[in-house]
Amino acid sequence: MSYKIAMSPHAGADRLDRDIQTAQRRVREAPEPRPFLERLGWLYVAKARASYDPGFYKLAEHCALALEVADPKSPEPLLLRGHVLISFHRFAEAETIANELVKQRTLPFDYGLLGDALMEQGRLAEAVAAYQRMVDLRPDLQSYSRVAYMRWLKGDLDGAIDVARMAARAASPLDPESGLWSLTRLALYYFQAGSLADAETACDSALRFSPDYPAALLLRSRMLLGADRITEAVAPVQRAAEINPLPEFQWALADTLRAAGRLDEAAKVEANLKQTGAQSDPRTFALFLATRGEQAELAVQVAQRELQARADIFTHDALAWALAAAGRHDEAWLHMEKALAEGTMDARLFTHAGVLAARLGRTAEGGSWLTKARGLQRTLLPSERQQLAATLAALATSRDARSINPAGT
Repeated sequence: MSYKIAMSPHAGADRLDRDIQTAQRRVREAPEPRPFLERLGWLYVAKARASYDPGFYKLAEHCALALEVADPKSPEPLLLRGHVLISFHRFAEAETIANELVKQRTLPFDYGLLGDALMEQGRLAEAVAAYQRMVDLRPDLQSYSRVAYMRWLKGDLDGAIDVARMAARAASPLDPESGLWSLTRLALYYFQAGSLADAETACDSALRFSPDYPAALLLRSRMLLGADRITEAVAPVQRAAEINPLPEFQWALADTLRAAGRLDEAAKVEANLKQTGAQSDPRTFALFLATRGEQAELAVQVAQRELQARADIFTHDALAWALAAAGRHDEAWLHMEKALAEGTMDARLFTHAGVLAARLGRTAEGGSWLTKARGLQRTLLPSERQQLAATLAALATSRDARSINPAGT
């Protein structure tokens, strides 16, 4: 059955489509079809990433299952299935497969899979060890990109930029999607660091290579928002959301439209996001609801379910923010501490920590986190910047009142 599903007729005329059609033909015709079936699986993975259609990951999974019929312990289908599991956020299952692979052989992509599964479960020390093994075995774009991201997570923004440059230099036309991702991440690190000219150059490079790459379009929009060029910021994020309608892009589009005064259009985008967000990206959906102050208990439920599979710092942040929106501030702070534990330099994390600390009456601590957030506010969405400014203003008013009447009488 898996073989028949994997070999379902495939339409399309772009390069990836033609490659898929060729691989299917070779599977049918070759005396030994297994190598071509494995290649077909990886082509489906590439198509899923290029088209933002998760259905192709299911086709890749069926390629792996068909390969496993003849040899259930063969490493090639295990690696393919592991990557599919990562895409479906089944990280514990992916970790099991990765551990089996690294026992069988010593290949860099096995350690990459292991590091990805561990990182998404919040086990950064173990992930660092896996990625270090990966880069030792094969220093290339894939390993450099992971090391750069890990340095960023650990609060080493300068180190992340250094390694991300290496990743961008290692890009190959044979793997365009990975090259685009590495360039866009480099641009984001520059943007966070305040190196705006470098960020623009890296983002431009990605968009010259692929004008419709959603992550780069989103970043271009956020850079324009950071420069208060709100009207110009609409078009790139609008195009990004058309290509990839995940909540991250829809939320950014709705916020940008609101900032531009296009309220009816923003409301339509938000209505669609509310219909699809819980299934397509629970973490971002929970953040969206909590930031909007809507359906707080739903946001908590969605974030709690996501945390069962994905216990990284950003899921802890999403749950903390949802709990804060529901008025459960003491519970929220327990998760906020976990979100801040690695020292990640992120304006959203700092804003959430500052607002929550202020609500808990820890005004000095709240002010410290909010001051850090203000230094990175160019990376926030317009509604988040408004909330940051409002909380800073409220804290300043409170301090002024105490200075006038220190006894509180």
